[in-house]
Amino acid sequence: MSQMVETVTGPIAVEDLGKTLIHEHMIFGYPGYQGDVTLGPFNEEEALQAVIAQVKAVMSYGVQTIVDPTPNECGRDPLFLKKVSEATGLQIICATGYYYEGEGAPPYFQFRWSLGSAEREIYEMFMEEITDGIAGTGIKPGIIKLASSKDRITEYEKMFFCAAAKVQQETGIVILTHTQEGTMGPEQARMLIELGADPQKIIIGHMCGNTNPSYHKEVMDQGVKIGFDRFGIQGLVGAPYDETRIETLLSLIEQGYEDQIMLSHDSITVWLGRPPVMPEPVADMMKNWHPLHLFENVLPVLRQRGVAEEQIDKMFGANVLSLFSGRKSQVNL
Repeated sequence: MSQMVETVTGPIAVEDLGKTLIHEHMIFGYPGYQGDVTLGPFNEEEALQAVIAQVKAVMSYGVQTIVDPTPNECGRDPLFLKKVSEATGLQIICATGYYYEGEGAPPYFQFRWSLGSAEREIYEMFMEEITDGIAGTGIKPGIIKLASSKDRITEYEKMFFCAAAKVQQETGIVILTHTQEGTMGPEQARMLIELGADPQKIIIGHMCGNTNPSYHKEVMDQGVKIGFDRFGIQGLVGAPYDETRIETLLSLIEQGYEDQIMLSHDSITVWLGRPPVMPEPVADMMKNWHPLHLFENVLPVLRQRGVAEEQIDKMFGANVLSLFSGRKSQVNL
């Protein structure tokens, strides 16, 4: 019997995921955008048109699934994602989870933490959304999103890691993480595994913020997978240039780690609130931050440097299948 994974339009067989981008945001807003709706109102129809156009462009490269790990407090909208999926045929996996303390919305659970109930309530929230659906929509997340701060995992963030590990043991759901500027990858993996989470169903995200292959190997040698999932982000949040990312990725592939790596951009198609206006030098550095960049610019370089099509396919297909099934599998894209 096939294992199933939840999408915003219902469960599908893991084998049907196909070519997948593991980390993209269709709509996203930093907490606080709700206070700027006078000048940054949300126009759903305009947002839908923008996202649908972007999705169709991505699908022209054979992409069948996108994981949208937008945290609960950053504008996650499963009904919006369902409309996109129904309009395009793209399979979309959404998340349950919270962002890291510095850029999330911690006061709510910090208050409940002071009352001694937060970790239990986080566990209850995860379980309710995973088993019954999000906020009465019936739409269930396919992943838990976790995040930690630069150079540390705060006590606030640990509550979510603890709850997620317990929930994963009970449900088998995939855990996907955010590492701030590529730090704390080994510590995230170690903590989750020590708490009882299945390493085969963990992907440590934004690892391409670090350019030391030994650091990546320290994470993958624990049995988890990693995301080189911020291609196009350069010069902000400590992000290296793509050329350096590519060299690090090539080093890991040469050492046989392509079975544990997935690729994406962490792109945002529509910002909630007023969209950020970047200074011209930053905008020029970030011009390739969109979900076509890998296919248009990065993969040609990998091919020129000798990476085989089978290896590229693994990073979009077989490795995703392995993550969501918890077993080694092969897939032809």
